[in-house]
Amino acid sequence: MDKSKNIKPLKGIAAILKEQGRIFRDGDSLTKASFFVMGAGNLFRGQIAKGLMYLVLQISFIFYFIVDGIDNLIGLYTLGTREQTKVYNEAKGIYEFVQGDNSMLLLLTGVTTIFIIVFFVIVWNANIRSSMEAQLIKESGKKLPGIIQDIKSLFDSNLHKLLLFFPIAGLLLTTVLPLVYMILIAFTNYNMTHQPPGKLFDWVGLENFRIMLNSAEKLGYTFWKIFGWTIVWAVFATFSNYFLGMFLAMLINSKGIRFKSVWRTLFVISIAVPNFVTLLVIRIMLQDQGALNILLQELGFIASPIRFFTDGNLARLTVIVVNLWIGIPHTMLITTGILTNIPSELYESARIDGAGPVKSFIHITMPYMLFITTPYLITNFIYNINNFNAIYFLTAGGPPTLEYFKGAGKTDLLVTWLYRLTVDSWDYCYAATIGIIIFLISAVCSLAVYRRSGSYRREESFQ
Repeated sequence: MDKSKNIKPLKGIAAILKEQGRIFRDGDSLTKASFFVMGAGNLFRGQIAKGLMYLVLQISFIFYFIVDGIDNLIGLYTLGTREQTKVYNEAKGIYEFVQGDNSMLLLLTGVTTIFIIVFFVIVWNANIRSSMEAQLIKESGKKLPGIIQDIKSLFDSNLHKLLLFFPIAGLLLTTVLPLVYMILIAFTNYNMTHQPPGKLFDWVGLENFRIMLNSAEKLGYTFWKIFGWTIVWAVFATFSNYFLGMFLAMLINSKGIRFKSVWRTLFVISIAVPNFVTLLVIRIMLQDQGALNILLQELGFIASPIRFFTDGNLARLTVIVVNLWIGIPHTMLITTGILTNIPSELYESARIDGAGPVKSFIHITMPYMLFITTPYLITNFIYNINNFNAIYFLTAGGPPTLEYFKGAGKTDLLVTWLYRLTVDSWDYCYAATIGIIIFLISAVCSLAVYRRSGSYRREESFQ
């Protein structure tokens, strides 16, 4: 892996700063003035509309920063200093609550202010480049484009900028901003005992991570137990479905099997049914007093109900087995198309060389399948780490145990435990911490495996 790729963002920032220094050095007085008064270079060169746009944006930012921005940044640093208090109103003869600071709101407005500052810096840099561009056009003796020409360019040469603006803006507002907000919560003590607006929460640095990773504490002990089960579940749920789905596809595609389309249709039906419906039905059937236990007892096969969901180890085995019914048809459909594209000449050559079905599978089918499906395996593994539905709708994370922190269950994954901490116990800081850990695990695993896979390093091998 090229290590230089890891420092590309730093090189990009350095390149921008270097460009700004060059523009300030080579620019005329109007271009230099644009560093301090946005739009000056465009305004005094005749690009009135563009210059006024930059100037209005600068004035608006300064006004916002003076009126709200400074207070928002201070609030982001302190997260509030005044708690809600109860004061006796002598005129009314009752106690009244006096509103204090809201730490959650202060955190949100502070993060929003930082995003506004970053946006302003981007616009400021665009203003400088625009001024330098106008200077160079003037020096070349050409006519500067007006606002009409700039608008027309947005539908011609700069169409990509127009089309990308709205998706990027939506992504920043609906995904990046909330994500940054939730990440910052992991560095606070925002929990049940620190609920705004009645109570304030504070910055605690890396304390939540220390507690979460310390197995000597109950929270840390629960984390490592659930983390271990999450990895076990993800491995079994991914590779059992993959290999069994592949063998099923090979079986259906093999010579001598009649009605291939019928068999494929039967398995596709399971995909057509929503997963949560299947999980809820199976959950009802496998209860201690469910249909399966009652039937087995009436037939005399068992004397007492099988504890599919109330025994911890059996519950884990149950969710893995049930997941096969949901996952195998998906893998079968994917691998069916790939198997039909393997050149038949490879198998003919193998048979001539004396290779049997097993050797052909090991040396031809499997390498080809892994080469094609490695990205699918990676994404499926990450999906199973975060497979909320399979656990929540089947076992709801149970059975619960007092051994774990606040009644977490034996089949809880990190993602379902995160949900419990958020909805049930209001431990938002711990939930945010787990969310960051899940992201790091998913990102590191997926990038590390993919960059070392044949799909990435030998892209042209099977073409």
